Amino acid sequence: MTGPHNLKPERVVKAFERAGWISRGQKGSHVKLTKEGNPNILSIPVHKSKPIKQGLLRDQLEKAGLTFEQFMKYYK
Repeated sequence: MTGPHNLKPERVVKAFERAGWISRGQKGSHVKLTKEGNPNILSIPVHKSKPIKQGLLRDQLEKAGLTFEQFMKYYK
């Protein structure tokens, strides 16, 4: 499977929501997500027409306890 290239921020947020994360609102251009039982807060930048950067997505996946392959099952 290929790496995290050109993933749309809105779809990334939806994928985390499908994985059980809850959107806690948006401050500026960043959507905050939390999940019961996980102490981390995910912060996803939602900038028009700009894909999520690979390093940021990898960091958020690590915080969420997901592999890229697991995440892609939610990214529809």
